[in-house]
Order: sequence, then structure tokens, then C-alpha cells
Amino acid sequence: MTLGALTLIGVFALAILVDIPIAFGLILSALAYLLFFGAAPMMVSAQQFVAGMESFTLLAIPLFVMAAQLMNRAGLTQRLVRLCMALVGDIRGGLAVVAVLACMLFGALSGSGVADVIAIGSMLLPAMHNNGYHKGFSSALVGTASSIGTVIPPSIVMIVYGTTSNTSVGKLFMGGIVPGLLLTTALVGVALYVSRKHGWAGGKAVEPGERRRAFIGALPALLVPVLIIGGIRFGVFTPTEAAASAILYALLVGTLVYRSLGLREIVDSLVATAETSGAILLIIGAAGLFAWGLTYEQVPQAIAALIGEFTDSRYSVLLLLTAVLLVLGSFMESIAIIIIVTPIVMPLLSQYGIDPVHFGVLLTVNLAIGANTPPLGVDLMAACRIAGISVMESLRPLMLMIGAMFAVLMLITFVPELVLFLPNLMDG
Repeated sequence: MTLGALTLIGVFALAILVDIPIAFGLILSALAYLLFFGAAPMMVSAQQFVAGMESFTLLAIPLFVMAAQLMNRAGLTQRLVRLCMALVGDIRGGLAVVAVLACMLFGALSGSGVADVIAIGSMLLPAMHNNGYHKGFSSALVGTASSIGTVIPPSIVMIVYGTTSNTSVGKLFMGGIVPGLLLTTALVGVALYVSRKHGWAGGKAVEPGERRRAFIGALPALLVPVLIIGGIRFGVFTPTEAAASAILYALLVGTLVYRSLGLREIVDSLVATAETSGAILLIIGAAGLFAWGLTYEQVPQAIAALIGEFTDSRYSVLLLLTAVLLVLGSFMESIAIIIIVTPIVMPLLSQYGIDPVHFGVLLTVNLAIGANTPPLGVDLMAACRIAGISVMESLRPLMLMIGAMFAVLMLITFVPELVLFLPNLMDG
């Protein structure tokens, strides 16, 4: 590896150690590289920063964020939680199961783990505490369950990966469905086991007709994933057009069906969308600049050659990449990881015959685990903040949940058909 590449990576690592925000650390390291090694004029930094965001597909990010904001303010979140409670009833550990199911369903609307934590955690964490659940367990459960939102469509993480790797976002969305359901099942199993072990309460007994009423009330929210996935699967619209359609659908449902969406709620949604999208796009632009520096120094080729000297096994490469991603996910923002790592691993995928859709789904599951792993663990930290506890209080129950997610990760690593079955139907 060249001195320029070492400087680029070293300055970034130093920035992380001194707690400089990820986006600014990426920019500073790239500027230091250009300043000291003269690889290109400084004007290139601005050009590459903008180039990192020049993609029509990335427009889907603010659109999906806006759709999720509107749906939350229109009351779809509360109706999803009510449906989950009606389905689960008063079984032992029922509230924990409700938390997992509600996080999964809202993830199919938001595409973001943190948004999931805030929407579902704000409602269910106080209720779980009032029913005797340990705050550390509840926070860890909501944090890990919310990260399913980065795996099932519409996933913002998959949109960024698809744009960076030139992989079909529609196929990535389809590929995330089965792993997302497997993660949900695994976490429901953990929730039931721990809850019954401690004798924690269920929900309320279901009155006659409650399930039907809850289903009818939540039906508009349940139709959103059908609209998005069905439209993409049958070629009605692209992921970006699907996001725009989701906004229109949310406006119609919120104003005409539920009549809970007024001008103030729409304005608040626009403000929240601007703040969230601005933060995401800042990281995308900065990571794009950093990735350009790595590519200019031929780091991807050097790493591919190095790995090729040690193994010729596709699964060995996947396990090695998994280990690297799990470590990176504990310290870095998911979107920054994708934009930096993807150009490095693409030659490896081609060299070892790894399907980019399969790897993209593995990447998102890795990052979902990383989003709950200290010291960064943004989903876990958000859940603990809502519950009013320190992250340390959630670590013991967290281990079981991370173990369950890792088991799913290994399953889809060694059985790629679980990921590729649905995307392959799009070619039929």
C-alpha cells in the first residue's frame, strides 16, 4: 500500500479517535491527501464531493424519508402497533413480541433503523417498563428489531449500496425480504424465551372483533409495502418513482381516510425530512470523496491481490469481509462504510463469482448488527436514550439478540438461495 493511501486512512482513523464527526473526518483526510501528495488540484475535492451525490436513484432517500414522516404523523404507526397487539393478545411475553413485529412493519415504511426506534420505542418502551420488563432488555430488543428496517424494503442502506455498486435496487429490495423475515423470527424467539424465563407480562386479552377492527384500521399502512414491492417487481415504476408514489399515498390516506394530516403536520414532515436527508447526503458526498482517493491510490486492486494470495474460496472471502464489516460497523456510520467499502470489494466479488445482490444483503445485515454494537451502535443508543438508561445496562440481554442475528447472517451466507430466490424471479 502506498504512502498516500496510508496517509488518507491514517488521518481518517485519527479523526475518528479524537471524536470528529464521520463526515468531517472523511473530508479532512481527503483534503490532507490532496494537499500533501498533489494527486490532483484541490478543486477536485469539490468536484468529487458533488459527484458522490449525482445519482437519480439517491433521490429515493429524501422521498422515502418524507413518506415515513407523513405516515407517522398520519397515525399509521399507532395503528400498526394496535394490530400487533391484537394479533399477539395476552400470551406471556406478548409485549416483547409486539415490539419486534411493530418494528418490522414500521421498517417496511421508513427504511431507517433510527426512525424505527424513535417511532416504535417512544410508544412501547414506557409500556414495557410499566408491565415489569427490564429496561435493558426492552431497549436492546427495540434497538435490534428496529435495525430490521435496514434489511427489508424500502431500505435506505440498500439504495446507497445499489447506487454505489451499480446493482439493481429493485433486486436488492426483493433480496432483503426473506432475511428480514428470518431476523424477525429469530428475535421473536429470543423475546419469548427471555420473557417467559422472567415471567414478564403479555398484552391485553383480545375482545371479540378486535382483530378484525385492528386489521381494517391498519390496512392502509399494510398496503404501503405491497405498493412499493409490487410496483417494482412488475416494472410499474423504479424505486425512486415508488418513493414518490408512497408520498402521494401517505398524503391521500392522512388527509382523506384518517383525516389526521393537516398543514402543520406536512410542514413538520418537510422540516424533519430536510434535516435527515441533509445529514445523510453530507455523509454520502464526503464518503464519495474519500472513496475517490482510495481508488486513485489503487487500494481496491491491492487488497484484492492480497486476499487472492491467501485463499481461493468464495466462502472464506465472505467470512473475512463479514469480520471486517462487523468491526467497522461498531465504529462508523453505515452509509459511510458502504461508499468506502463497496469500491474496494467489487473486484473481489467479480474475482470470486459472488453475486453483488447476495453481498449487498449480507452487507445490510452486517450493518444492522453493527448498528447495535457499542461503541457507536446508533440504534441501540437511541433506544437506551428513550428508555433513560445507559448503554451498559442493555449489554447482557443484547448478547442473545446479536447471537440470533449472527446466526441468520451465517445462514444466508452459506445458503445464498435464501437471498437470491426472489430477485431471480424478476428475471423470469
